[in-house]
Amino acid sequence: MASMLPAAQSQMFTEVEVWKDPNCGCCGDWVKHLEANGFKVKVNDVGNEAARTRLGMPPKLGSCHTALVGGYVVEGHVPAREIRRLLKDKPQALGLAVPGMPVGSPGMDGSVYGDRKDPYDVLLVQRDGRTAVYQSYFRTGVKA
Repeated sequence: MASMLPAAQSQMFTEVEVWKDPNCGCCGDWVKHLEANGFKVKVNDVGNEAARTRLGMPPKLGSCHTALVGGYVVEGHVPAREIRRLLKDKPQALGLAVPGMPVGSPGMDGSVYGDRKDPYDVLLVQRDGRTAVYQSYFRTGVKA
């Protein structure tokens, strides 16, 4: 039975590959957010512009890190719960994006920001670059 345990444990985690700048603290905090939410993360500290381009994420939706999970591209500070929802719903799409670096999003929510939480949208990105709001955060009537 002991030989089955590692396989069972590995099935509990969803693997995410991340490309980020090695000196970016908020990217590291986002990785910690994913790990705390049950993701197994492989980090490539080589920057993310080449990965973003190769994976097809439009530059206008860019942020400081790019990830690949379950065949979907994830750009920026996307909350783990939206990634889980994406993997569960399996929409026909390129992936998700949180453009820029909104304060209050995972990785941009450290003590240095105090209680500040800027409104932001998680966008569902189509392969042709069109977007639609997948989930809004910190807007009137929307709970995080």
